[in-house]
Parts: sequence; structure tokens; C-alpha cells
Amino acid sequence: MKKEPPDGSSSRSGSRAGAKVVIAGRDPRKGAEAIARITAGMPAANVRHETLDLASLASVARFAAQLRDKEDRVDLLVNNAGVMVPPERRQTADGFELQFGTNHLGHFALTGQLLALLHASGDARVVLVSSVAARSGSTDWYDWNAEAGYSAMPVYARSKIACLMFALELQRRSAAAGWNISGIAAHPGVARTNLLYNGPGPSSVYGRVRSLLPFLFQPAAQGALPLLFAATSPDAKAGGYYGPHRLGETRGYPVDAKVPSQALDREAAERLWKVSEDSTGVRF
Repeated sequence: MKKEPPDGSSSRSGSRAGAKVVIAGRDPRKGAEAIARITAGMPAANVRHETLDLASLASVARFAAQLRDKEDRVDLLVNNAGVMVPPERRQTADGFELQFGTNHLGHFALTGQLLALLHASGDARVVLVSSVAARSGSTDWYDWNAEAGYSAMPVYARSKIACLMFALELQRRSAAAGWNISGIAAHPGVARTNLLYNGPGPSSVYGRVRSLLPFLFQPAAQGALPLLFAATSPDAKAGGYYGPHRLGETRGYPVDAKVPSQALDREAAERLWKVSEDSTGVRF
């Protein structure tokens, strides 16, 4: 099972390779459009849409239960839902700050509730999508819910370093417990998607940069390549982190990305894991 990257290229690649693909997303209309694009070129593609809102733990639980009823294993899970820099603090359905709650906690809960299906694969991959912004991400989890104060970009960076740390810690725990699940992380560099339009909005500083300086952003399909590499390449390693190769990892083709030093803090990773378990009620 795969989740959809920015332009649907991962789902197209999976379908072309003969995979059964589940596009998980909030909007059935967009899901149907993605399926139409895929089947237009591959009429026999085995692809469907399932409703999933990563900003709702109830939605995550429903989706996971439905998948457990329909499938006997999951070989690949790409966790790439993303909310970026809303100008004001917003909350998920469960009262978490929206960026951290969606980008990290929703994926943590989903992965945990699919653990049995992933283990049943015998050689599953879980890909977490981080960001170049993770370099400045704080690993101080005392105010992870941004209740003491909210600043959009630092909170986004914290959510994205959490994604990276989750992938690395998942790999360590899988190796120790024999889950046969590879935790891998990737980031797209700076890609030309609608993320900034949907977050801070087209009239924001970020949105205007996206509109007026499009050459700063590589095509969305190019940005999806590190995710595809992490998900499908035999050269992608468990515990690896991949991103574009040029201009400070902002564009280009997949290579080993530099892991920020704070993401290697084992004590911080263990604290993040506990925060995630206590917040979501999901334990691996």
C-alpha cells in the first residue's frame, strides 16, 4: 500500500510495476482524479482510493481497520501527508497543533495500527517524508504542541525532524524486535507543489515566492524521486535518508542526504516515541 506523493508519480510507478496501490487521502474527488490519471495510461492498474484524514485519530483508526479487513499484508507504506506553515496555530480533531499532529502523530498512529500487516510482508518498507527544513528542527519536546507560543516555520521544522527521527527509531526498534520492517526517510528538496498555497496561502510571503519565482522550485515529479528511491530501489538501505543531490539538497537526483546532528540524539528519539505513544494511544 502506498500513500500519494505530490503529483501521483509514486502511485503510477507502483501500478506500472504491478503493485496493488491504495491512494489514501481526505478528498475522494482528488482520489478519483488521481486514479483516472493512472488508469488512463495503465487501464489494468490495480488502484483504489480510501478515505484517510491524518489530522483525525478516529479517521486513522477507521482506515487501518478497513485495510486490515481487506488485505493480508502491506509491503510498502509511504507516509507523506503534509501541512506547511499555516499562519495561525490550528488544531487537529484531537487538539494537537496541526502541523505536528498531521505530519508526525498521524503517521505514527497509522504505522502502529498497520504494524501486523507490515510484519506479515516479511520485508516491508515504511518511508517517512522529511524536509530540508528539518535541519533547523528543535528536538526539545517540552512544548511540542506549541501551546506556549506558535511560530509557523519553527513548528513545521520540528514536525519534519520528528518524521526523520521516527524513521530512524522505527528502524532501530524493528531490528531489535525482529519486525522485518525497514524504516527509511527521504525529502523532496524544494518542489513546485501546492503545499505553500494550501498552508500559508497564495497571498502570503511564501505563496508569493512560489508564484513569482517558480524557477527556485524543481518540478513536483523531480521532487518525488527521493521518495520513489526510498520506497522501491534495491539500493535504499534500512535506516537511510535520501534527498536531491544539488544546491544544498534542494534539487536534483536521489543521493544519501545529510542527517541533522540533532536527529541522531537517541535520548531525544526515545522521548519523542513516548510522547507519540502517550498522545495517540498507539503502542507498537
